[in-house]
Amino acid sequence: MPGAYPQLIQLDQKKPLTAVIKEVCDKWNLPGPDNYALQYADGIQTYITESNRLDIKNGSILRLTKAPGRCAEDLYKGIQSSDSGVRCDSLKLLADVSTDITFAQEFISRDGHSLLVKIVEDAHEAPLIMTHTLTAFMELMDHGIVSWENLSSVFIKKIASFVNAKVLDTSIQQVSLAILESMVLSSSSLFNEVKQEVTLERLISHLQVTNQQLQTKAMALLMAMLLAGGEADRQELFEFLEKRNLRQYIHKNIIHSSSSVGDEMAHYLYVLQTVRLNHLEARMRTPLDSYNQEQREMLHGLRQAAFETESESNLSNERRRSLCAKEFKKLGFSNNSNPGQDLSRCPPGLLALDTMAYFASRYPDAYSRFVLENSSREDKHECPFARSSIQLTLILCEILRIGELPSETGSDYHPIFFAQDRLLEELFCICIQLLNKTWKEMRATQEDFDKVMQVVREQITRTLSSKPTSLELFKNKVNALNYSEILKLRQTERLHQEETLAPPVLELKERLKPELLELIRQQRLNRLCHGTLFRKISSRRRQDKLWYCRLSPNHKVLHYGDVEEETETPSIEALQEKIPVADIKNVVTGKDCPHMKENKGKQTKEVLDLAFSITYDVEEYSLNFIASSRTDFCLWTDGLNVLLGKEMSSESMRSELEILLSMEIKLRLLDLENVPIPDTAPPIPKPPSNFNFCYDFSQAEQ
Repeated sequence: MPGAYPQLIQLDQKKPLTAVIKEVCDKWNLPGPDNYALQYADGIQTYITESNRLDIKNGSILRLTKAPGRCAEDLYKGIQSSDSGVRCDSLKLLADVSTDITFAQEFISRDGHSLLVKIVEDAHEAPLIMTHTLTAFMELMDHGIVSWENLSSVFIKKIASFVNAKVLDTSIQQVSLAILESMVLSSSSLFNEVKQEVTLERLISHLQVTNQQLQTKAMALLMAMLLAGGEADRQELFEFLEKRNLRQYIHKNIIHSSSSVGDEMAHYLYVLQTVRLNHLEARMRTPLDSYNQEQREMLHGLRQAAFETESESNLSNERRRSLCAKEFKKLGFSNNSNPGQDLSRCPPGLLALDTMAYFASRYPDAYSRFVLENSSREDKHECPFARSSIQLTLILCEILRIGELPSETGSDYHPIFFAQDRLLEELFCICIQLLNKTWKEMRATQEDFDKVMQVVREQITRTLSSKPTSLELFKNKVNALNYSEILKLRQTERLHQEETLAPPVLELKERLKPELLELIRQQRLNRLCHGTLFRKISSRRRQDKLWYCRLSPNHKVLHYGDVEEETETPSIEALQEKIPVADIKNVVTGKDCPHMKENKGKQTKEVLDLAFSITYDVEEYSLNFIASSRTDFCLWTDGLNVLLGKEMSSESMRSELEILLSMEIKLRLLDLENVPIPDTAPPIPKPPSNFNFCYDFSQAEQ
């Protein structure tokens, strides 16, 4: 109780509140306990009621204060006082206590909110009093006790006039914008009324002030109008905003010039970005229609832009179809006879065709270079443009959340969106070239397609998370984040994750390592026993001879010899040459290999990375290898090191060990208490009655 000495009184939760309040009043000799109530002394000073008393935490400090009904009555009289000072103080206090729903119910039951509406409609009060009036009104309405639709047109026009006024106290305009936002979101009829009354030009001008709070409230109303309106309303509003270069203004004056964007503004920027990008959703969910002339022309335009073809009008139908199928295959379509089938998956649907066509027309040189470079590679190393583009478009749609409704708490906006008119298309043009670069860095084949796409997704998300403010900045950052950098980041994060593991988990990991390393060693030796086909590269670099090498089952002899082109796995007896494992002295790789030293400076980096040799008989002789892939290189060098009693050191071994450790630890840490584990595998279910759902690959090959 204000003015009284504080005393520690324990609240008995078993007694009714009225009894507790009466005891407190009796202790201080206060008459009329009905005029008093308990309230939190700290933080949000909420009244204690029978419905919320169980929320009181031990140690909370309460105070005795005016009952909400008595407080409401006093303020109701105070705001009608002839003394402007009393009115101002009463309205200021009203704005503070109206956040409490118990008080709000009491004040509204006296029709106090109508009194506030009248003060606003008359508009005779000083700016400070008007600010308190509007704030109190907003707090009362937020409880949802009174419907927004009960407000008169006079009141709505008056609030809109405050927003439209060129010279007015900014505090009044801030609260007025908040009131209009709530109106717009409450019903479609109020949305239409506000839309007629508020001048969009004036609303945009509020974004061009230095007052960040006023900017934020203006942005909030704009976003409310975007969300509350129909598709036609949104399109109309966006067209107006585009004409006024709103995005560019936001980028320059709100994002770029500000050291930090507030949480509330960040949410509204996220909403604007999400709603705007969602206009692409229709194309994303529409498959290509093979009978649509415009879509067919776009598809064939990709082919014609990439290849200089002879005049097709002079060709027979069969010759034309054959030529088209050949060129669509070079473009990277899976179904080269009917490439439209590749674009039937939704998402990304027609959006993938749009992005490819945009890249071909906007950056024709880069497009031609991508297609021609890959169509001239060996089949196993070519990066398929169409397949990559379709998957990349899907990845960008997922990253930009196209088709998702904006969440109430989202704030993850991309500053780059406000600097670029066609964000998706421009990002695609940068990222498709990045994909080709990453493909080459990874020395990928068709089997590595999913792995490459995972790396590209990571490159894009990591770069966008740094909030680049321009397309050029995004391009520089994403290209600097090459494959080797991604591997370094993954390793750093993995080490950091290991450091945060509990000591027992780290101990378990160390105990598991020897067992799993032995498993990898056995797999390497088994692979050597099975053997591998190698090619001999002559001085003219013609891949003209094949030879096979395999380890004997007892792991004591390496057998090798020349074989024919289509020979299956040859038996050990068919391989005439052999080297005892005991005679092998060392395993060397890359430029240290004898056959690489002989052709120093003539071999490509790719060949150097796949070359290894074993030296034997006091290192006077060597057996030289060039693996067909990095996987074979890792398997053989690891296996040979195991034979020599050395440690395996390939990146493949490290990756496999990490995967096995992760899987084993997860299995060991599973909570399997009371979970029955069967001794035998569950039965295989019966096959379906038909296989109509299966894709007929034979049709794609025709």
